[in-house]
Formats: sequence, structure tokens, C-alpha cells
Amino acid sequence: MNWPLIVFILGFAAIFLLRLPIAFGLLMNAFVYMMLAGLDLGLVAESVLSNLWSRYIIIAVPLFVFTANVMNTGKVTDLLFGFADSVVGRLPGGMGHVNVLASFIFSGMTGSAVADASGLGLMEIEAMRKYGYDDGFSCAITAASSTIGPIFPPSIPMVFYAMLSGTSIGALFIGGMIPGIILGVALMAYVAVIARIRNYPRGRQCSLREFTRNTLRAIPALLTPVILLGGIYSGVVTPTEAAALAGFYALVISILVYRTLGPQSLLEVLVSTVKTTGALSIIVGAAFASAFVVGTEGIGRYFGELLLGMTENKYVLLLLINILFLLLGMLIDTSTIIVVFIPIVLPLVRLLGIDLVHFGVVIVLNMMIGLSTPPFGVLLFIVSGVSDTPLRSVIREMIPMIVVMLGVLLLLTYAPQIVLFLPNLMR
Repeated sequence: MNWPLIVFILGFAAIFLLRLPIAFGLLMNAFVYMMLAGLDLGLVAESVLSNLWSRYIIIAVPLFVFTANVMNTGKVTDLLFGFADSVVGRLPGGMGHVNVLASFIFSGMTGSAVADASGLGLMEIEAMRKYGYDDGFSCAITAASSTIGPIFPPSIPMVFYAMLSGTSIGALFIGGMIPGIILGVALMAYVAVIARIRNYPRGRQCSLREFTRNTLRAIPALLTPVILLGGIYSGVVTPTEAAALAGFYALVISILVYRTLGPQSLLEVLVSTVKTTGALSIIVGAAFASAFVVGTEGIGRYFGELLLGMTENKYVLLLLINILFLLLGMLIDTSTIIVVFIPIVLPLVRLLGIDLVHFGVVIVLNMMIGLSTPPFGVLLFIVSGVSDTPLRSVIREMIPMIVVMLGVLLLLTYAPQIVLFLPNLMR
């Protein structure tokens, strides 16, 4: 191990121990390594940029961000919540079920856990408060249900993963459908159990007329994932073109159908999208610079040899990788994890003969659980912040839900056909 690499590893650890800004910390750390290694910065920059911007599928990311912002600003989320309430609100623990179902529906439009928690989150928590649910439980189920967003298609993390691994984004999207449904059902089962133990109330009973009205109003919004996925799997559009189509469709229904998005709101959407895209671009660019160092030093090979030295059992290695990414998901931005750490483990995954679609869905779910895991899970801070609920109350209620989600993760890890059934069927 040479001195530049030692400095790089120490600097990488310092970024997270000192809680430095991720993007600028990664850039500075990579810059110091390159200076110590005597590399030509111009050639390195050219290599990183050409490698990054030749991945055209990354254009889908700002388009999905735009779609999420339109849905939130255009009050389409209100309609989706009303529809979910009409469907499952009358069940025991009804508002908890509404929370999960609304997040599931919203996940078919945005592909972002953060967009779900920050967009639908306050509405879901306030509705549960109204019916007498504990604040900690309301916030915890909101954070947990938000993890469905990047599992059920579309998914921004899966776009990044496909870009790096060369895996079909269409196969990844369809591979996440059954796991997303299983995760949603598991969370609803947990809500049902807790509702009986704590005697949480049912929601109000909707009349047939009200149910019909809510359904008809929600249909244009509900068609968004149908158009998106139908376009991809029919071969009419590429995933990137489908993302543009979804954004355009969301804009049309918000302006012309629901008439909830005016010029001022549209300007806010555009500004918010630019800010988010800018932040993501800096993080991804910095992560690619770090990934250049990882590739140059052959860290992936060393990491694979280290794990194989511990065990050659594929199932044990999958467990070790899951633990590693779960810990990373608690500490580091998802896009950074994918760009920096996925290239490290991919050679080992290929060597073990693990299907890349299966691995991609499992790792994305793993990182989403990390976003909800104390003490640093970002979704915990979001739901705590928007609802003014003490973080300790959220964490106390979150722990059993994490156990439920880990159970789903283990099921998907060791039963790959659950993920691969639909992709194989499409092939």
C-alpha cells in the first residue's frame, strides 16, 4: 500500500468522522491523492468527465426529480392520499394503511424516498394525528413507507446502478415491482398488528359515491406509472425518454386537468429541480473522482480477495455485503455509495455468479433501509423535522419496522427468483 493511497483512505474516513460536506470532501480527497501520486490532473479530469457524461441514462435523474416536484407542488399528492384513504382507510389502523398505500402509489411516479417523505410526509403524519395515532409511530411508518419509492419503479438509485453495472434499466425496474409490493404488504401487516395492540381507530367509511369521485379524480395521476412503464416495456421509448414523458405528462395534468400549477408554482418547480440536480451532479462528479482512485489502485480486487479469504460461501458473502451497505446507507448519500462502492463489489458479485438485476434490487433496498436506520438515517431527520416530533420518539417506533424490512431484505437476498420472476418472464 503506497503513501498516496494511505492518505486517500485516511482522508476518506475523516470526511465521515468529521461530518464534512460529502461532495467537497470527496473532491478534495481525490485531488490530494492525485497530487501526491503525481498524476496529470487534466488527463484525470478528462477521463472522469468522459466516463460520466457518456452515460446518457443519467439524464433520467433530473427528469424524475422534475416529475416529483411537479407532483408535490401541483397538489397531486392530495388526490393520491384521498384515493388511498377511500381504498383502505376503513380497515383497523386505517390511516397507517393509507400512509403505506399512498407512498406505494407515489413511488410509481418519483423514484425517490426523500421526495416521498418530504412531499407526502407531513400530510400523512397530520392525518394520523387527527385520528389519535402516536406521533412517533406516525413518523416512523412515514419514513418506513418512503423506502418503497426507490424499490418500485421508477427508481433514481437504480438508474445510477444501471449506469455503472451495464444492467438493463428496464429489467431492474420490473425486477423491483414484486419486492416493492412485498415490502408494502409487510409494513401494512405490521400496522395491522400494532393497531390491534394499541386499539388504533379505523378511518371513516367512504360512501360508494365518494369512492367513485376520488377514484375518477385520481385516475389521471394514477396513469403516470402506467405510461412510464408501458412505454419502456413496449419498446416505444427508452428509459430516459420515458422519464421525459412522465415529466411532461405530470406537467400537463397539473396545469390542464387539475389546474393546480400556475406560473409562479411552475417557476418554483424549475428552481427546485435545478437546485436538486446541481447538488446531485456535484455529489456524483465527486464520487466519480473517488471511483477513479478506487479503480486505479485496484481496491475492488483487494476487497474481493479479503472477503474470499474470510469465506468462499456465496450466501455468507451476500450477508457480509448486505451488512456493509446497510452501515454505509446510515452514513453516506445513496448516490455516493452507488458510484464509489458498487464498482468495488461488482467484480466479486460477477465472480460469484450473482445475477446483476437481483443484486441491484437487493442493494437498493438495503440502502433505503439504511436511510431509516438510527442514529443517522436521513429519513428520520426529515419526518422528525416536518412534524416537530422528538427524534428519540421516532427512533423508538422505527426499530421494530426496521426488523420487518430486514426480514424482507433477507427474503429477497436468498430467494432471487422473487426479483427475477418478472424480468425472466419479459425476456
